Amino acid sequence: MRITPRDVPPRAAWTLEQAGVHPLLARLYAARGVQDPVELDDALSHLPPPDRLRGATEAAELLADAMRQGLAVCIVADYDCDGATACATAWRGLRLLGAPLGWDRVRYLVPDRVRDGYGLTPALAERVKAMGAHVLVTVDNGIASLDGVAHARALGLQVLITDHHLPLVVDGTVRLPADCVIVNPNQPGCPFPSKAMAGVGVVFYVLLALRALLRQRGVFNAANQPRLDALLPLVALGTVADVVRLDAHNRRLVAQGLKRIRAGAMPAGMAALLAAAGRAPTRVSTFDLGFALGPRLNAAGRLSDMGLGIECLITDDPAHAGALAQQLDAINRERRSVESAMREQALLAIAERHGGDLDPASAPPSLTVFDPGFHEGVVGIVAARLKDRLHRPVFVFAPARLDDGTPCLKGSGRSIAGFHLRDALDAIAKRDPGLLLRFGGHAMAAGCTLPADGLAAFDAALRTIAGEWLDAATLQRRLETDGALPAAWRGVETAELLDAQVWGQGFAAPLFSDEVAVLGQRIVGERHLSLRLRIGDTPIDGIWFGRTDALPATALLAYRLAADEWQGQRRLRLIVEGAEA
Repeated sequence: MRITPRDVPPRAAWTLEQAGVHPLLARLYAARGVQDPVELDDALSHLPPPDRLRGATEAAELLADAMRQGLAVCIVADYDCDGATACATAWRGLRLLGAPLGWDRVRYLVPDRVRDGYGLTPALAERVKAMGAHVLVTVDNGIASLDGVAHARALGLQVLITDHHLPLVVDGTVRLPADCVIVNPNQPGCPFPSKAMAGVGVVFYVLLALRALLRQRGVFNAANQPRLDALLPLVALGTVADVVRLDAHNRRLVAQGLKRIRAGAMPAGMAALLAAAGRAPTRVSTFDLGFALGPRLNAAGRLSDMGLGIECLITDDPAHAGALAQQLDAINRERRSVESAMREQALLAIAERHGGDLDPASAPPSLTVFDPGFHEGVVGIVAARLKDRLHRPVFVFAPARLDDGTPCLKGSGRSIAGFHLRDALDAIAKRDPGLLLRFGGHAMAAGCTLPADGLAAFDAALRTIAGEWLDAATLQRRLETDGALPAAWRGVETAELLDAQVWGQGFAAPLFSDEVAVLGQRIVGERHLSLRLRIGDTPIDGIWFGRTDALPATALLAYRLAADEWQGQRRLRLIVEGAEA
């Protein structure tokens, strides 16, 4: 592993500091590309108007007309945290805006990951019709559901697609669902400045457009219009949990959501989930959203029914929310157990295939793993763990069945910087037509379906492309850090200052690196390394989660700061992420 410091443009850092930004934050922000203090202003007034999002005006007209006519709306959600928060945002927002009209005819439907697969299918359209709906609204899915939309239209349903995923491309041509309204910043011709919005963000903008139209129609005025900022905690949670890039626009949405959560202004279900995770709302951070709340909601979609997660987010009954949060917490514990067993089985399989203990430096350019006992709902998170451990693009497959009952393999992949996973699948599909029955995704995460006997051919094809696209430098794990942390800022106050900011994908949380003396080390919890360290003249505690190998007497460590509570006192601890001996 190589630990390398980020470049800090001195002029940008100076400009930010002169504008009143804390000197350490100025350095960190400049290293992440911030040049103008306005990028750090999280005021809602800086958000683009909703009519810049292509299709938002048409979506508002469709929904406003449905409300006026008393038509029933059904939301078809995805089964991850972004999908759940987008569904809850749409459900709450539509009922809020429809209240002055006496309209509350909104329901939702969540596909089952194993039975239904991803996206709007003809079978799901049939179920929406059977529920008595007149308008079908997708959230966090639908842009590639050509057959599902066509079937819904044939059934007489009006269709609104709200999504943020890339459209389907066939033979170099973008294919969009026909005869429906589409709101997606990544559709051709959309001028919206942020292409990185999560599905929940897209829904929020549709609601802003709907409110503006209802105001124009005289349903309410600017003084008595419903407040949509109450939905921002949900927007923040879905945005962080979906690991979309936190550009300036997304950081504003997340910052506004965090402010409301810290003030206690959030749905009862979010408060209950924070309590189940043992997190204090007043100090909630993006880390808590991504690693405490997000997994508890995602676990329902992986192992059970995401309807539990959505119900938790839409209920206003604290007792009911608390009971649902405890259920989600229990499912998440089960998910961790299943994931741990699958991860160990996968590592054993990889080691056996490649001759014993697998050193990341000697691993092949890509890895494909399958076991007949793997759970389809957990393959993605196991792929992520293996990718982190071995620094290789990884696909993990589980047995599944197609809609007609034919056995197949369903896999989920995670990638490293420099290897676009969806493009790799597209290349495989072109080189070996018929091998991929379905595929889709993004640069860093993608999924595909194979024939039951297609694993060996897929493994060979992926490894060939990885060998062509990846070089030795890309395959070497590299940690970018913010360099040494000056002694003056090596305190619990700095940890709290950093926790209060918005960090995430594309705007990495601070990671520092220093030469340390290792004064003591021991294994705790069977698989974590507890450390007593000295940086300069400062003794300090640290922990390296998931590592049991001892460190040498001195080492260059990459670490982040954490403020721990111990016997009523806040103290600083280092969370070690890597070492270069």
